[in-house]
Amino acid sequence: MTTATGTEAVTLDVEGMTCAACQNHVERALRETPGVTQANVNLMTHSARVVYEPSVARTEALIEAVREAGYDASVPAASSAHEHDHGGPEQERPLRIRAIAALAGGALIMLLSMPLMHGPKDAASSNIFDRVFMHLFPALYRIPVPLLEYLMLAITLIGMFWAGGAIYQRAWQAFIHRSTNMNTLVALGTGAAFLYSVVATVFPNIFLHHGLQADVYYDSVLLILGFLLLGNWLDARAKRRTLDALQAFAKLQPQSARVLRGAHEIEVPVSTLVQGDIVVVRPGERIPVDGIVLSGTSSVDESLITGESVPVARTVDDRVIGGSLNYDGALEYRATSLGADSVLGQMLRLMEEAQSSKAPMQQLADRVSGVFVPTVLVLAAITFLVWAAFDHSQGFNRAFAVAVAVLVIACPCAMGLAVPAALTVAIGRAAQLGILFKGGESVERLARVDTIVLDKTGTLTEGKPHITAVHAESIEEARLLSLAASLESRSEHPLAHGVTQFAAAKAIPITAVTDIKVFPGKGLTGKVDGHIVAAGNRSLLDEIGVPLPEIAPSSTGATRLFIAIDGRYSGWLEAQDTLRPGSAEAVRAMRKMGLRVAMLTGDNLAAAQRIAQVAGIDEVHADLLPDAKLAAIRELQAAHRTVAMVGDGINDAAALAQADAGLAIGTGTDLVREAGDAILLRGEPQQIVTAITLARQTLRVMRQNLGWALGYNVLGIPIAAGVLYPLLGLLLNPAAAAAAMALSSISVLTNSLRLKRFTARA
Repeated sequence: MTTATGTEAVTLDVEGMTCAACQNHVERALRETPGVTQANVNLMTHSARVVYEPSVARTEALIEAVREAGYDASVPAASSAHEHDHGGPEQERPLRIRAIAALAGGALIMLLSMPLMHGPKDAASSNIFDRVFMHLFPALYRIPVPLLEYLMLAITLIGMFWAGGAIYQRAWQAFIHRSTNMNTLVALGTGAAFLYSVVATVFPNIFLHHGLQADVYYDSVLLILGFLLLGNWLDARAKRRTLDALQAFAKLQPQSARVLRGAHEIEVPVSTLVQGDIVVVRPGERIPVDGIVLSGTSSVDESLITGESVPVARTVDDRVIGGSLNYDGALEYRATSLGADSVLGQMLRLMEEAQSSKAPMQQLADRVSGVFVPTVLVLAAITFLVWAAFDHSQGFNRAFAVAVAVLVIACPCAMGLAVPAALTVAIGRAAQLGILFKGGESVERLARVDTIVLDKTGTLTEGKPHITAVHAESIEEARLLSLAASLESRSEHPLAHGVTQFAAAKAIPITAVTDIKVFPGKGLTGKVDGHIVAAGNRSLLDEIGVPLPEIAPSSTGATRLFIAIDGRYSGWLEAQDTLRPGSAEAVRAMRKMGLRVAMLTGDNLAAAQRIAQVAGIDEVHADLLPDAKLAAIRELQAAHRTVAMVGDGINDAAALAQADAGLAIGTGTDLVREAGDAILLRGEPQQIVTAITLARQTLRVMRQNLGWALGYNVLGIPIAAGVLYPLLGLLLNPAAAAAAMALSSISVLTNSLRLKRFTARA
């Protein structure tokens, strides 16, 4: 995809990442590739979004950079660009089987190792549990100890290669590429425990000669691997659930469509459709692509796309959205937007880009993850040396077990998942509610706003002004209306639509327009039937030098559109807009959230105050041109306010970009959508409240996750190192440390999944 700056963006599938350290290595490798201007790697989706200069870098070079870092990458097939393989139940099954097998093997070895702790001669001095065990499994105590140890060695070796082979392979890949990751810690811990046990099994006299016990840790090896694999399996399940929303959107578009070819209907793949094809949709079928209805009437469910739960009526000349569900009527429509240009395609692109983006809060986790594994390796070595030097009772044996516990309890996974897990769930849930966030930074900014600035037309109001009065001077009313409607037919402003619709209702003819000139925030001029016509507010007439007589303001607070013909004032049209349903309730909800609410509008003060009074807004700024709106936002920011701007028109684009957070009404222009941090697809004021509430809750969950991930490692590593042993006699064995490590990342994902239950306020 080509970006606005002339660079290109590509999303790569990345294989082999297991923790935040892996993510950092891949990201660093991509950013160091010549020509790359931006690279964001997502541990949740196992993908990388790279922005690069096509004249310097190629996709092949990006893939090679990932491979040189010790991982694998590929470009998703075009047919599944939005259907990345994030794993399903059938792909999670091998992880579950390996986890259960490793844990079962560890439990079996624990059973076999019982005679090594208490032989028959120790029966008198053993505790009740040991005596019961001897009674239940007397045959075990008759097997020679060396044979038991070799049997445990064989079981462990099989489990390490079969269940944990991928872990050791990834650790080796990291080693040969001079990097470290979570697999490094696990491989070192289990590998050291296994080698120690092998020496104790094959050459026990080496330990006995130095006055040490020839202990074996075969059970710890398999239990560590088992708990790690169990955590990976549960992680995979949780990650799949966090991506449910994106997958649901990706599956909305049917794979085939019925099109008219002459007088016949034929079924063709959706990918072969072109603009202008006539598509036929029957009741109960999903609409394949965007289009305009040519014939038929039906109710269409657009809930998964716009969040609107009530089916909407669609008839001739109405727009239909690909992926929505046709209910009760047959439709024929002309295909307009296809593939990535369709509403669904753009939503998927925005969601994927948002989920691959990073929130500012992630920077802390990235900095910690960059040095985490090397730091843990050093701490494990120091732990071993301290215990070996000061523990005179068990010395080397205990020092070894404690060092292994330090290696396996450390969990960079939780830190890598803390922020993106919450962000992924929140972005998916927002899309289901008809809100499209543009990324993690957008969510964070919106969560911190304390002031909401609302545009009037199209935001608080319906954005469908209707003409209520016409006043003509020195010209027939019909002629005035014809010239005004002809000029306004070339404008996209809501008031222009109101003028043309009023003219159409009165069967007023509309003629061609030339020499059009637009004055942002004021109006426009053009040549109609040989006359220079101007239509706009007082500021427009002032700018073009047309004197305006003293005119009494509208008694109803309506908006007036002044008309000038050939440099002379010729009359006005009066229009009124209606407040959107729910606007007053939304403003009250914003106030309850502690937000300061203000209105900025280019409309006259009387019209603005009429709407503000009904909506419950006290602070009103009217008669503002685009640069004045921009200045008003800056003034609020200078007063240390964190401002969110909500707008829908081209006049709001600069203010939206200047605001700390911009919310764009989804029915507005493309330019305003590019400027906003989030798009409100239904354009309902209540969605503003929903977006801010969800953003705040997401920020809270991200903080909780990050606090837990950092706190777990800050507390867990010292406990594993034995700092509580002098006071409480507490030590973690390696298997318990591995279980705690698996629990840490699972807890982060589980906490993030709470956002799936977020509901909009009534």
